[in-house]
Amino acid sequence: MNESIDYLHEVFDAFGPIQVRRMFGGWGIYHDGLMFGLYAAGRLYLKTDAHNVAHNVAQFEAAGSEPFTYMQRNKVVKLSYWSAPEAVLDEREQAYVWGRTAFEAALRAKSAKNKPKPQQPKNSK
Repeated sequence: MNESIDYLHEVFDAFGPIQVRRMFGGWGIYHDGLMFGLYAAGRLYLKTDAHNVAHNVAQFEAAGSEPFTYMQRNKVVKLSYWSAPEAVLDEREQAYVWGRTAFEAALRAKSAKNKPKPQQPKNSK
């Protein structure tokens, strides 16, 4: 691992233990088996969803955050991860708050994925 990845363990110490796994030229950041962060191209990105972006979009924008994007087949693909404010890397309280918010988004995504799909009504003839 590199120094930046090792440092993330310190950053999220108050949040709880994290695991870091290599993926697609970056690193996935996990807590309790759920990916809540991404480290790529020298930046930390945190998981977002409609809930935490809707409530925190002003904070994301004020912090100069941007969505994580990459090119695939000449198209820009945007993932549900936004760059973390610099304060997250410098202040453990901020890392806890933003990490918790990102982890909650990961929990909601898992819950939505595991919800049973409604069954189609059977046609009776």
